[in-house]
Amino acid sequence: MPKVAFASFMGTVIEFYDFGIFGTAAALVFAHAFFPALGTYAGTVVAFATLGVAFVARPFGSILFGHFGDRLGRKRTLISTMCLMGTATVIIGLLPTAATAGVVAPILLIVLRVAQGLAAGGEWAGAALFTSENAPSDRRGFWSMFTNLGGAVANILALSTFFVTGLFMSNEAFIAWGWRVPFLLSIVLVTVGLYARFKLEESPIFANEVKRRGRSSLPFKDALANQWREILLGAGALVSSFAFGYIGIAYLINYGTATLHLSQHGVLAAGIFGNVVNGLAMISGAILSDRIGRRPVLLIVNMIGIPWALVLFPLLDTESPVAFWIGITVSFLIAGHGWGVCGSFLSELFHTRYRFTAAGLAYSLAAILGGGVPPLVAASIIGSQGGFVFGIFLAGYCLVGLACTVVLRETRSRALDELPPDIGFARADNN
Repeated sequence: MPKVAFASFMGTVIEFYDFGIFGTAAALVFAHAFFPALGTYAGTVVAFATLGVAFVARPFGSILFGHFGDRLGRKRTLISTMCLMGTATVIIGLLPTAATAGVVAPILLIVLRVAQGLAAGGEWAGAALFTSENAPSDRRGFWSMFTNLGGAVANILALSTFFVTGLFMSNEAFIAWGWRVPFLLSIVLVTVGLYARFKLEESPIFANEVKRRGRSSLPFKDALANQWREILLGAGALVSSFAFGYIGIAYLINYGTATLHLSQHGVLAAGIFGNVVNGLAMISGAILSDRIGRRPVLLIVNMIGIPWALVLFPLLDTESPVAFWIGITVSFLIAGHGWGVCGSFLSELFHTRYRFTAAGLAYSLAAILGGGVPPLVAASIIGSQGGFVFGIFLAGYCLVGLACTVVLRETRSRALDELPPDIGFARADNN
């Protein structure tokens, strides 16, 4: 299990490093580099819209790569997602800006961001299933957590790369060309990741399913026909974790520098610390889920998220650096506990024949609703209505997550190779 978990962890570190540096760049430089004609405010909104484009693409990536993951296996599909992500990321680092290429530059940026979204849509489910389908049932939550832990480490690497790059050059040089360095460094990480993935063996549960029942001819169709409600409810249960996480990963970096006028280095340092807390919270959430169940952890996450959503921006608007560190840290503490559960939770929710497709689709829907929409909405609402109004919006996400979690059943004791007919929903006599 340590070898399996490490391979999935390292692959996700590399994939989501590539995915995450775009969010940091969007917060710091893309408005100037690719949308200068729109001005600072509108340029920032559009820069976050390009961030959201990838979240729109993620469900399509889940369907595309899920099809091959459920038909051809997890290993080959994961190698394909990494190649696509790495290629798109390196090309972004080589793109001309609007000053030299005009409208072509932002168009190419959006196309490459779509490619990143497709790859990310296929990446998470494959990596999570590799660990969950190999893990012992009593520690499935812990081992499945390593996929999302890789995402937290990737965010730390992405923020650290920008932090170090900005530390050793002037702000003008960073905006002119320094932001490209993290994208170009991706080629080294992808080489390491591909080596790790070529060493993997196929998931035994998937291999046994193929021997016993054959392959699904159209996994997407089977998933929707049999478990469309679980796909929607599984996504809904996780949407608040994504909302708090991506507000911390992307929007607050911009908010801290552009609105609160805190130093860029201080804001990036707070983001790095927040992601350390994020990783520790994932470990905590996973261990708790093995002891008390996936559902109780998600219920707690969504309940705590409601008051915190209302407090967050009034706290930040004090313009205190300490308040900023507290705001980003608590947001990641909430998000991390939810993310620590989702690998095992979504794996246990779906049948093996279409698990790659269904789990990836649920995760991607949570990502687009929770990760793509709030940073974009925040950029629009806070400027005109204030932070508290956006807090009400975030609290609504938590209420949705709470309702979806209440409807779903506990999955902790479920065997991944045998699922009962009443797979998805809670009963009065069974949690």
